[in-house]
Formats: sequence, structure tokens, C-alpha cells
Amino acid sequence: MKILSGIAKFLVKTFIRIYQKLFSFDHSFWARPEKFRVCIYYPSCSDFTIQAVERFGVIRGLAMGTSRILRCNGFNKSGYDPVPDKFTLKANRQDPFA
Repeated sequence: MKILSGIAKFLVKTFIRIYQKLFSFDHSFWARPEKFRVCIYYPSCSDFTIQAVERFGVIRGLAMGTSRILRCNGFNKSGYDPVPDKFTLKANRQDPFA
């Protein structure tokens, strides 16, 4: 079972990294993060999802990533929102300087 879980994690993370390199406005070859960031959160939603999949597994990680993407709009506060230590679908905004 651990082998299947590891393969699933690898495939999901590889798919997200391909998306980042080809389509993401924050990670792809045409991105200019030194000028401006498109994503309102740090880490970006795709990086957040990769970290969540590594920490919580494919199903929970993808659920957390989907929840994060649904929060990514002009009606929510932006800022530092790392992957929480415990599984939750709520925002985990923190002050990075606290």
C-alpha cells in the first residue's frame, strides 16, 4: 500500500510541476516574479498543494489545495498562508515576522 501511495504522490506532484512550468504565471518560463506576483498567497496555490500532498497524502492534500484555490479571489485577504500542521480546509494565514 505504501508503494501505491508513493507512486500516487509522485504522479500528482509531477503533474503540478508540469503545470507550473508550462502554464503558471508565477512559475513558468514567462513569469516575472521579480516585478510582480500573480498569486495573492505565499506560497502559491500550486506550491501549497505540493506541500499538502507531501504532508497529508494525495486525497487530503488535493482537498486542501482545492480549498486554497477556491479562496484565491479578490474577496479574501492575501498574505502568508502556509500548510497547517493538522489537516483542515480553513485558511492558516500567519504573520511571517511574528
